[in-house]
Amino acid sequence: MVADTLPVTGGVGDAGTPRRGRARVLFRHLGTPIAIAAALGVLYLWVHGLKLDSIERRTLNYTYMHDRVIEHFKLTLIASVIIVVIAIPLGVVVSRPGARWVSPVILGLSNLGQAIPSIGLLVLLTIKFGVGFKIAMIGLVAYGVLPVLRNTMVGIQQVDPALVEAARGMGMTRLQVLLSVELRLAVPVILAGLRTALVLTVGVATLATFVNAGGLGDMIVNGIKLSRHPVLITGGVLTCCIAFLVDWLGSLAEDVLRPRGLS
Repeated sequence: MVADTLPVTGGVGDAGTPRRGRARVLFRHLGTPIAIAAALGVLYLWVHGLKLDSIERRTLNYTYMHDRVIEHFKLTLIASVIIVVIAIPLGVVVSRPGARWVSPVILGLSNLGQAIPSIGLLVLLTIKFGVGFKIAMIGLVAYGVLPVLRNTMVGIQQVDPALVEAARGMGMTRLQVLLSVELRLAVPVILAGLRTALVLTVGVATLATFVNAGGLGDMIVNGIKLSRHPVLITGGVLTCCIAFLVDWLGSLAEDVLRPRGLS
């Protein structure tokens, strides 16, 4: 009878829950790089099993593909740094109570950057300023600012006002509250916007080939113009793998930079 009244703890479900949680975390962190490696391995075996003509061999070689991948990473990373430098400070300024009246104007301009088709924006820029790497940067930054800007504003505005008042009551200055409370609590939302911007930038960077800025768009366009499907598919798969890679790195950054205590 005594045994019937004792609580039952430590069952199979209780012990299995942490293990399942760890397994999900491990799969989330390792699943993407494993899938990328598998896709690249299948692509390599498929291309090497084909009888390539002279045009395909000039494109599908290590030197050419390495240069295009490096150019694509360069376009993506530099544009992402510029986006962060512009969008996060601007989002902080617009989220301040005294400057919220200007937020519709800022968001409208940012929406305009995404509303205009990327290729159309690049064409307009080339008519006025010519072609080159800087022109591609303008198009990439204009297209990627909105997610980071909007998420910065939303992340700061959703911080509980009671926490801000408590920090002020402890004697913290407005700048200290912003840096130590508001921005830290907004980090997950900001990083989610940055992940979105990164993936968008990887895709839009393929259009840099139209302004003579290189990247994997060279392979994709060559494959289309010359009707060489191995070249087209290789360029497309490499672009997709880079997009998945930067998204995976963004997820790692979210886990590392997320403040303790936030789920």
